[in-house]
Amino acid sequence: VPKHLHLQNLNPSIDWEQLPLQITTSLMELPQSNGQPILAGVNSFGISGTNSHIIVQEYNNLGNEKYAKHEVVGSPLAVEVSLPTTIAKQALAKQEFTQRNSRLLPLSGKSRNSLRELVANYLSWLGEQVEEAIPTEPLLSDMAWSAGVGRNHFDHRAGIVFKDYAELEERLKALVEMKEDERVQKPAKVAFAYTGQGSQWTGMGETLYQSEPVVRAVLDRCDEVFRSERDMSLLDVMFGRVEGNGKLNDTEWEQPALYALECALTSLWASLGVRPDVVVGHSLGELVAAFAAGVFSLEDGMRFATIRGTLMSETGQGAMAAVFASPDQVESIVESLNAASTSVGLSISGDNGTHQVVSGPTVDIDNILKHLKSDGIQAKRLNTTRAFHSPLLDPILGALQSSLDGVTINPPSISMISNLTGRVVEPDQALDGSYWQQHAREAVSFADGIKTLAELGVDLVVEIGPRSLLLPMVVSAWPESTQTPTPVLLSSLQPPSADSSVSTSDNGFITAVSNAYQAGLDIRFQGLYAGEARQRIHLPGYPFQRESYWFSTARPRHSGAGLPLLGERRDSASGEVTFETMMYPDDPEWLPDHSVFGKIIAPSALLAAMAASASATEENGMAVVEEMHLNTAMIFPDANTEDSADQGLKVQSVLNVSESETTQRMQIFSQRSEQDWILNAECLVSSIDPVPQMKETADLENLKASLPSMDTASYYRTRSKSGVEFGPSFRTLDKIWALPGEALGEISFPANLGQNELDIHPLLL
Repeated sequence: VPKHLHLQNLNPSIDWEQLPLQITTSLMELPQSNGQPILAGVNSFGISGTNSHIIVQEYNNLGNEKYAKHEVVGSPLAVEVSLPTTIAKQALAKQEFTQRNSRLLPLSGKSRNSLRELVANYLSWLGEQVEEAIPTEPLLSDMAWSAGVGRNHFDHRAGIVFKDYAELEERLKALVEMKEDERVQKPAKVAFAYTGQGSQWTGMGETLYQSEPVVRAVLDRCDEVFRSERDMSLLDVMFGRVEGNGKLNDTEWEQPALYALECALTSLWASLGVRPDVVVGHSLGELVAAFAAGVFSLEDGMRFATIRGTLMSETGQGAMAAVFASPDQVESIVESLNAASTSVGLSISGDNGTHQVVSGPTVDIDNILKHLKSDGIQAKRLNTTRAFHSPLLDPILGALQSSLDGVTINPPSISMISNLTGRVVEPDQALDGSYWQQHAREAVSFADGIKTLAELGVDLVVEIGPRSLLLPMVVSAWPESTQTPTPVLLSSLQPPSADSSVSTSDNGFITAVSNAYQAGLDIRFQGLYAGEARQRIHLPGYPFQRESYWFSTARPRHSGAGLPLLGERRDSASGEVTFETMMYPDDPEWLPDHSVFGKIIAPSALLAAMAASASATEENGMAVVEEMHLNTAMIFPDANTEDSADQGLKVQSVLNVSESETTQRMQIFSQRSEQDWILNAECLVSSIDPVPQMKETADLENLKASLPSMDTASYYRTRSKSGVEFGPSFRTLDKIWALPGEALGEISFPANLGQNELDIHPLLL
């Protein structure tokens, strides 16, 4: 707002003294407003009664000089903690939370160019901060906060995870050079897949417990329930604080620990606005899936997981093995070995798609492993001393069922896939003690559950667990024949590694959030700052691309019959027919969308179309192009260079004297400025008269059914990596079905092409 106003030419007939207004006839200071920002109205009256009124407000930084090279907007804001409804009234821990060691800077744009320019602007902004001092943690955290909660988030996205200035600068520089960027679409359906036993590791969740109020609240509540049942701390064992009270790989500790951690992760994702449409678990993981679907409360589920772990740890010694063979083959081997066994025998305890899991007495597992090795079948013994989902659990099933007596059981509030059937739990199916008794005893139908995910249209799967074990099984079990392509896969956590990079500093959760953001999910960024006090700061503005949409007059082109790009027809004394025209790197408009290694090149289909059309103009009827030789690529200058407007190519199509009545030789030449002519292509053109009729049409529906579908985006990415860049006008493939040596595709032409452009589009060939 200007500090002075100057008005002239006042109407003397108005009694200004009687009005509550002050009209200035000379420069004056704007009046003060008791410390509040000054407001001013600006009017503009235009032609035909058009008017506009804008209210502008004085900028005020509230005297906050916290940072040397940027401006603060407002006061620090205390970020609320979003707790699950089941423990929403629980008081938060009074202990100090450790500072989060990683931040996420979300950047987005409406196009790849705008995103790249925004990244460059952030680099410049960082450089301004460095002029006085290396940016501190508060500044970088406020930067990430402001970008998350203060900006719109568009479809072209980049999520930068960093722990300090150096790492942020390095990753921004890498993004400036990015070659590819796929526009994301918000996933239609999100599934949470809950990991079962065998995924645990000592220390899992400890970093999140120390820094995330939501995680601490859930784990503390679970620990209270565990203490009431066992009179010991579960968290002490999870985090490796004590020795001798139990080991995390023991079933009685493992099951409640996994339940507690996965409930905490579910609540943490929910605090970020990420909730599942579908849930599926693997064995023990289904207990957490039930909690997420509202079947029972956090506390009731924790109590059940604790009792379940204790009961299963008291069963007889056993073993389990993963067998990499088909279900029928494994079933046949198990039946054969059980016929000769004197014990309860082996059971198929799980179908995971690429492998089957068998369980039973240790001696029987040893026997089947020897048998499989002799037959050359790959198998792996699992790290457990219990035989889950087998008759060895029969002695505890009654106690397991009765442990849920009196517990409130609700129908799932979202789609929940059952391990027993591999299908969505029906509305009338009771998930009571009887169900969970069968769940512990019967085989896990995980592969069928993944097929159900595909049928439901799930296109993003988040694994909820301490490491990624289920995601590879999701990929292997995903049906190839489905119309739903393999979903985006995200892992919530990973065990620590020797590499101390940011991806492992919080066991990878912030990286998982970054991947979720880049996959198109709406993220509630406040959840990444729960319990902190953050303030908005001024950041680089959005880089509008400012494209011109004025209609431009097309360059004059020699007119000619047939294909417009042929140009003007001339007869030569030697009997040749020549067509001549001018072509430019941006005319036709679609030409820049076809480039090879950064150079605009005329598509070979266009040259073939010109040859066929030239023959058609000579009244030869339908033409067949044969023996097409592409001698030299027709290369155009870059359409964006200053001199490209005048750097067109003169193109001649020469139809040579025919040695027969039906076949002629066609040659296509090009010339830039005063340079020599270049032979680009030559071929034979034969006329067909009458036009042959098709005896039968292809059965497209049967062809589609016999071929697996492909991801069109992957196809274009592959072409791009080979140096062939297709712009929007050439990305006409909607769907692809293919096998080696055979392919079927559906294409659609760009909606913005007029009839003239369609007449010369090479894809009409």
